[in-house]
Amino acid sequence: MIDREHALSITRQAEALGISRGSVYYLPRPVSDADLKLMRRIDELHLEYPFAGARMLRDLLRTEGCKAGRKHIGTLMAKMGIEALYRRPNTSRAHPAHRVYPYLLRGLSIERANQVWTLDITYIPMARGFVYLVALMDWYSRKVLAWRLSITMDVEFCVAAMRDAIERYGVPEIVNTDQGSQFTSHEFTELLKAHDIRISMDGRGRWLDNVFIERLWRSVKHEEVYLKAYDSVSAARESLGRYFAFYNSRRPHSSLDRVTPDQFYFKSLPMHQAA
Repeated sequence: MIDREHALSITRQAEALGISRGSVYYLPRPVSDADLKLMRRIDELHLEYPFAGARMLRDLLRTEGCKAGRKHIGTLMAKMGIEALYRRPNTSRAHPAHRVYPYLLRGLSIERANQVWTLDITYIPMARGFVYLVALMDWYSRKVLAWRLSITMDVEFCVAAMRDAIERYGVPEIVNTDQGSQFTSHEFTELLKAHDIRISMDGRGRWLDNVFIERLWRSVKHEEVYLKAYDSVSAARESLGRYFAFYNSRRPHSSLDRVTPDQFYFKSLPMHQAA
């Protein structure tokens, strides 16, 4: 798909194809079938018991006949980017040179679409290997505004998702994220500043600050990912695209009075914007 001899730069080709630049240069290291199977089960247990660390996961897995040691489970958790009480990829560790912004949502009444957007990253298992998924959600309506897949945890696919959402839905007042290095990076924060978007970041180790997108991950994995065995990144992208279309336009939400995120989102917009 990428032509390294083409006059168009690799970065521009990657943007046109909707993939991250890091994915083009990345040389994947093979993961054994046994470890891939174990990682998938760790991910399932982590969603069910987000407070479980490597030791508890080891003990839970032993009841299922798996004899993996604590250190090996910890190594796989690091590869997946998950940790106890923090149900998201390990982007919570901000780069020491990056500025961390204050949390702006405490006590804030969120009453309309495009008032607050939130982003997060999660691990997606495939039949062989895995990818990372970033999604951007409107806090008020739960609508998924944009998403991207990447085989690396770089900032490029996060920036691409943010740009896509701005182009399609306009500019929010606030964007809330965790303190991950992708979201504290100069490239990401400068994009927000260029559009006069206020930057909000969760307190360290407080996944409940971003609870709505955490609930999205539970829905995505139980209703889509765990029912499939994607055999390629393109297959994962196509199937997830269908799921997010269903999630936005057809799946009623109890927290939205049984209407869909699309209905809730567009109903709250001024008439000219909704049109």
